Amino acid sequence: MQNTRLNNLLDAIATRLGQWFLNPWRRLSLLIISFLFGFFLGNAVSTTAGQEGVFDIVVAAFLVLLTEITSRIFYSRGFLEKRSLLVDLLNFLKIGFIYSLFLEAFKLGS
Repeated sequence: MQNTRLNNLLDAIATRLGQWFLNPWRRLSLLIISFLFGFFLGNAVSTTAGQEGVFDIVVAAFLVLLTEITSRIFYSRGFLEKRSLLVDLLNFLKIGFIYSLFLEAFKLGS
């Protein structure tokens, strides 16, 4: 890429954000927000997909595929060597999503 002012600005912003997220408390807060957003998504998807009742099997297959792809990314060998914040956020989103679906299943069973 060319060394333009815009490119330098974007590189500087990315570097500063990366250094800002190195703080353990900021990283933990982002992971908790990701978990809670996954919980919200799980509630929203189960409510809207269950209400319509037309594409239940298609939606369920798509969600299983997404969680399996996320697990494949998180638990691959290369991940153990380096821990990326983006991959951690994606994994916590998946955990919150699955936890929400388990709680919805318990609500339906009782």
